[in-house]
Amino acid sequence: MEPMAQAADEAFIQNSIEETTVGIYILKSQDRSEDIGIVLEGQKVLQGLDNFALATAMLFGLMYALNLNYPPEMKFTFEVLQKIVMELEGCTLSVKAQVLRNRLFDVYFRLSREQFDSLLSRVGPRISRIHTNYREPVSSMEHLAICLRYLATGDSYTTIASSYRVGISTVAGIVPDVSKAIWDSLVDEFLPVPETADWQEIALGFKERWNFPNCVGAMDGKHVVIQAPHNSGSQDFNYKGTYSVVLLAVVDARYLFRVVDVGAFGRNSDGGTLAASAFGQALWEEKLHLPEDAPLPGTDHLGPMPHVFVGDEAFPLRRNVLRPYPGRNLSQPQRIFNYRLLRARRVVENAFGILAAQWRIYHRVIGVSPANVDAIVKATVALHNFQRWNSTVEAPAPQEEQHFPALSRLRRVSTNNSTREAVAVRESFTSYFSSAAGVVPWQHNIA
Repeated sequence: MEPMAQAADEAFIQNSIEETTVGIYILKSQDRSEDIGIVLEGQKVLQGLDNFALATAMLFGLMYALNLNYPPEMKFTFEVLQKIVMELEGCTLSVKAQVLRNRLFDVYFRLSREQFDSLLSRVGPRISRIHTNYREPVSSMEHLAICLRYLATGDSYTTIASSYRVGISTVAGIVPDVSKAIWDSLVDEFLPVPETADWQEIALGFKERWNFPNCVGAMDGKHVVIQAPHNSGSQDFNYKGTYSVVLLAVVDARYLFRVVDVGAFGRNSDGGTLAASAFGQALWEEKLHLPEDAPLPGTDHLGPMPHVFVGDEAFPLRRNVLRPYPGRNLSQPQRIFNYRLLRARRVVENAFGILAAQWRIYHRVIGVSPANVDAIVKATVALHNFQRWNSTVEAPAPQEEQHFPALSRLRRVSTNNSTREAVAVRESFTSYFSSAAGVVPWQHNIA
């Protein structure tokens, strides 16, 4: 090689290294020998490595040890390496490597390998495609993997398509189709319509875990923030200045969703959403098959009390719906009631927090059509219950309310048209929580 050409090549190599944030370099000399090493922040930090596989492993180790963030342009490379690790046969791996692979799988899809396989067996027949002579279809496993990865990250269709080497339009078709299939496959088993026996079981859970008898669920609503739909006018425009659809939910004492209503217009309040929902209509018309009225424990003198749902100030006070006392100048029994109701109602806030922490689609403004948003939200709710339905381990709950860009509180609207019966029910619960039969030791220190 001529001296000038060699100098030019060396200058080019040096410039390339200096412009590299994170990378692996391979330099081949005229005698066919290779120099393999690692570059960090424009500097060679390791040289003379034996092969590319070792360099890749060392790069991962350095990034972990130095707590480095890899640049966005390397994201697809790392995702490919992650998928390679997850697809390795378990029988060829050491115990530690198998543990690493399983943990990586959990983080990547938000499901364990066993849960993924179980879900695939349920969803697979609904999402399989016919083989033709023209091309091999995307497999059911990859359909499910693409959808779960989208729900787990909230990445754009373009990012998901690049990770899985498929077309953007393919991802755009897979996500809503698989989301609908997940809901259809799981809803009957993991989100069944509660019957009287189910309501009684829920009431027992609230009594034992949250010291609130005759409670059959905590209800609340959240805005799921979306991009402004075409020609939607103001119906999806909410009071916070964003576009959204509403997720209304009833949650039991174990953070399981028992009733959900998705798709109400973002401009509605909690109370308006409840009144317009099928669940609200059934509640007002007494068609929910709630258990018969029963006395609160140790207070037969108060007579039979209805089974109730607990909500915040956005909901109206009704015979079967309790809300806190408004205002600040409250008596001690009223403050105790508000604390006890808040304690029971917190499960629905915690359930929303767990849902958003698990499926990071809620950390972003969702950029799909409202119809597809409904399918995506229902899929995440079904998956939430699918993971926890038979679990004996209580899910960790967020200690403080967190803010998620695509999941925000609904507008609160006060109501002054409560019936005398509804007021009397709330006063009876207030008396019970301050009585010897209903008191808990720590309530006077908090209320």
